[in-house]
Amino acid sequence: MDCWNTPIYAEATMNILVIEDDTPIREMIALSLTQAGYHVEQCADVKTAKKRIPEQKPDCLIVDWMLPDSSGIELIRWLRRQSGFSQIPTLMLTARSEETDKIEGLDSGADDYMTKPLSLRELHARIKALLRRPAHYNEETFLVKSGDLSLNSENHQVWVGDQEVILSKKEYQLLKYFMLHENRVYTRDQILTAVWGDDAYLGDRTIDVHILRLRKILKPYKLDQCIKTVRGTGYSFSTRG
Repeated sequence: MDCWNTPIYAEATMNILVIEDDTPIREMIALSLTQAGYHVEQCADVKTAKKRIPEQKPDCLIVDWMLPDSSGIELIRWLRRQSGFSQIPTLMLTARSEETDKIEGLDSGADDYMTKPLSLRELHARIKALLRRPAHYNEETFLVKSGDLSLNSENHQVWVGDQEVILSKKEYQLLKYFMLHENRVYTRDQILTAVWGDDAYLGDRTIDVHILRLRKILKPYKLDQCIKTVRGTGYSFSTRG
């Protein structure tokens, strides 16, 4: 692992939660990030992390795959179902380096994936990249906008310009997910886990049917093409053509 003799300073103070049961690795990461200007908290298991996240509202998570009471995969899937914290950028850290492991980690909802032994300089670069992504969502502002589309999470209303669009609960949740992840491609499994959560056993067809309905609703506003099918992968969303 790299030393940190030349720290890469954070552009602004950000809160990072490191969830890692290997104490030397956890403390080394925490010290390195602290020296770079981040505020860092640590914990060693999923149970503690689930308590810390609502209390500390971290700007980014570093999550080990193998934890003593559960797994980083389970923690990230839980996080993506929490309306107030589902958009927290998450980097998975693990010794598992096979391609299938990386795919499973990313499909669980992780935003990035690093294998051990890790480069601390690369870790800093990846954290900075995650924190620069425009998908951050402030629940206190309630309003999400994309082009002519506006979504208010306080009253669950959707507008195109000055016209209200009537959606079912799942149609609303699906559109909200797309608007918060604009210009990114997501698999059906990722969408299913994020929007349906514990009902994810319903299957891919559930997503296809709801997207068909959502496109039909948006068509009179010429926004049906905002939801794009990415062959062999899943879907993406953009109001910018």
